[in-house]
Amino acid sequence: MVRTVVSIDDDDKKWLDYEAAAHGTTMTAVVREAIAVYRHIKENEQSIDELLNATRGTWKHGDGLDYQKKSRKEWG
Repeated sequence: MVRTVVSIDDDDKKWLDYEAAAHGTTMTAVVREAIAVYRHIKENEQSIDELLNATRGTWKHGDGLDYQKKSRKEWG
């Protein structure tokens, strides 16, 4: 492993210390886990265009806008 020095705000340091104590681990372990979670999220996120393309054509009940207008009329 590589050692790295990182400057963080006092509040973030207090939070890290609290999380480490609450979970019976070290601050370093909390930082490693946070990085792993962040990396997983970033590597698996999709752009809005990708999401739209992935869900295109899933509504099979006619015109979606007509359905919305009809449903909203029922609201009052």
